[in-house]
Order: sequence, then structure tokens, then C-alpha cells
Amino acid sequence: IYEHIPKVKTVQLGQTASIECSTDPGIYYSSLAWYQQKPGETPKLLIYQINTLQSGTPSRFSGSGTSNGKDFTLTISGVQTEDTGDYYCQSYHYINSKYVFTQ
Repeated sequence: IYEHIPKVKTVQLGQTASIECSTDPGIYYSSLAWYQQKPGETPKLLIYQINTLQSGTPSRFSGSGTSNGKDFTLTISGVQTEDTGDYYCQSYHYINSKYVFTQ
């Protein structure tokens, strides 16, 4: 479960953008993934396990937060034109040796 509060953020090229996400940590180990979606395309995984970059994700993207916390941040350092899009966070949990994904 996560708070879905759509926001529009405008950032100048070359500046740093930060996007926050709050989740319910519950009682299990939790983690977080970040996705980028552009118009007419399916969401693309950028970061998983809070701060691990998916192959192909530019190094200007980074994730932060802790597995026992509820606040996470996606940071884009040196924003470029191609970074325009919608960004989503997804929380997930490791329960009984299985991954359980929330919305």
C-alpha cells in the first residue's frame, strides 16, 4: 500500500530532481522499485531493492531509503530532456521466501 498523490514537478535542465514516495512498512522486510513511463509506452523499471539500478538505467538516477522505513526518494542528478515522464514507486515484501508485490 502506498500513498498515491499525483504531482507535477518542473526542473531546469542540468538541475537535480527528487521524487518522494511513502509506503506502509508493515511487519515484514520491505523494498521499493521505481518505474518511468512515457506517453504510449509501458512502465520501465529503473531501480529495484531501493537503490539497485536496473541494467541500462543511467547513473544519474539513484534511490535511497531503508528497508525498515517508509520514506523513499528517487533522485535524478543532472536532469536531461529524455527524463520527462511519469514516475511510479512500487513497494514489495519478502515473505516466506516469496516476493509479494503491492500496488
